[in-house]
Amino acid sequence: MLERFSPLEMALIGTGFTFFMTAVGAATVFFVRDKVNPKTQHAFLGFAAGVMIAASVWSLLIPSIDMAEEQGITGWIPAGGGFVLGGLFLFVLDKVLPHLHPGSKTPEGLTSSLRRTTMLVFAVTLHNIPEGMAVGLSFGLAAVEQSPAGLAAALSLAIGMGLQNFPEGAAISLPLQKEGCSKFRSFVYGSLSGIVEPIAGVIGVVLAVSIQGIMPWMLAFAAGAMIYVVVEELIPESQSEGEHTHQGTMGTMAGFLIMMILDVALG
Repeated sequence: MLERFSPLEMALIGTGFTFFMTAVGAATVFFVRDKVNPKTQHAFLGFAAGVMIAASVWSLLIPSIDMAEEQGITGWIPAGGGFVLGGLFLFVLDKVLPHLHPGSKTPEGLTSSLRRTTMLVFAVTLHNIPEGMAVGLSFGLAAVEQSPAGLAAALSLAIGMGLQNFPEGAAISLPLQKEGCSKFRSFVYGSLSGIVEPIAGVIGVVLAVSIQGIMPWMLAFAAGAMIYVVVEELIPESQSEGEHTHQGTMGTMAGFLIMMILDVALG
């Protein structure tokens, strides 16, 4: 199977699935009349955080170290360097891109005259950049190495990301409807918040394939960007107005456990 697809095509397949799951989640706006229960929302946010933490370790940092050592490089150098660069990249985007988190009244990023609905979409888009890059790189790596084990690991990562993208799609479409958008527009905008995943995945694979030896750095870069999102946004938002919640905590543990099992069992 692997020899039939290029790294770019494999990246599009993997990120296409995660984008699809975002769209499925956004479609809940047609069936849910009221806003999601806050406790359920906290559990979903915690689950996404747990998935991303586990994926950063097993799907990105460990393969980054292993690949660097196969290239004759000290493993922690690209892993650590890429991790820092990924975090800095998201830090800059967080400061520059105008965005508004669901439930928040104060926008973040540069001062802008953009509508609240647009800034709500941008908030979720920030999450999806490192997710798309991670999935795209994993599928691209499997194609480059022609590795069935690598493909299994990439599939497990896509499944994990897809599971947490479903509530993310709902988390943007439902608040958009509350802001006054029609159900159809809320669905479209919620779905489009995930279109950045295939874009980020393709860019990551193109860079990794074009520049020899950069793949370990790119894997760690995606890990650093995801951990930034987890610590900056997902975990704080999974707690209730600064207070600890069991739902957010248990969601994080469940997400971490499921992603770890998927990666170890399939990869």
